[in-house]
Amino acid sequence: MEPPVNLDHRAAPLRVAIVQSKPRKGRYEENLRELGEVFAQLTAAQPAPDLVILPEAALTGYFLEGAVYELALDARRFAADLARTWHEAAGGATVDIACGFFENAGGTYYNSAVYVEVEHGKHCVRHVHRKMFLPTYGVFDEERFLSRGRRLQTFETRFGTMALLICEDVWHAIMPTIAAVKGARVLIVPSAAPGRGIEEDDELGSIARWREILHATAAEHGVYLLYAGLAGFEGGKGMTGSSRVVGPRGRTIVQAPALGAHIVRATLDMREIDLARATLPLLGDLGAVLPDLLLDEELPLPRGLHASGH
Repeated sequence: MEPPVNLDHRAAPLRVAIVQSKPRKGRYEENLRELGEVFAQLTAAQPAPDLVILPEAALTGYFLEGAVYELALDARRFAADLARTWHEAAGGATVDIACGFFENAGGTYYNSAVYVEVEHGKHCVRHVHRKMFLPTYGVFDEERFLSRGRRLQTFETRFGTMALLICEDVWHAIMPTIAAVKGARVLIVPSAAPGRGIEEDDELGSIARWREILHATAAEHGVYLLYAGLAGFEGGKGMTGSSRVVGPRGRTIVQAPALGAHIVRATLDMREIDLARATLPLLGDLGAVLPDLLLDEELPLPRGLHASGH
């Protein structure tokens, strides 16, 4: 099914709601019911959002270890649960939902995020992204339990071209760069980031680092960056929330506190993307130089693959 054609998507405003969730670890059905209450709250405060975004592992908690095999779901089942929950809370209201979850794809397990379009009680899975960079250091142990994604793709929505990146994906600058080169105008980032380090102003170092990365990424590529952070504590590790909307000039428009469940709302002027890119045409410059970079014979390409492509 082709996405609906919207020739005015670059001019139409986009109403976004980021749901910074604080799930009960491992209690999927209970967390899903609570999400229904949040959906009802979102639609009660008009105008309702066009796009709702939730964090990484938003309905199960992040540090599951072996329990991930019991709680991981097929992407179609998870999307259907989201759509049903929205429909029960909001009736026939149209919405797009992006949410992180643990995926069981025929016995292979991923840390994934899904983008679902919901309209008149029906839904369509527009895209599933599987996290490519699985941290396995410090408090992290993802690659022990999960497989990594193999491809970064953009996808079309009624609001324009977007991409999903999950948490550490964004810490590797090549990921948002490739997404932007492929045409993404909005980057959605579900995340579960434990707090680490203390800065001089008593701010957690991990929060400061995330802010720096998100601001620099948005400004370099002229994109809106929608960051949904998990909140709460799991096994003594505190998630740092701090959900935020960053504009295409690299400035935070609105953000949530580090602690607790919150809803962050913003109305995005999509024309700002073109204005930001015209003012600072770094993405256009990259498009011109990238072919030379990719053909660099000194790049450590996989064995058997040469820059010539033969």
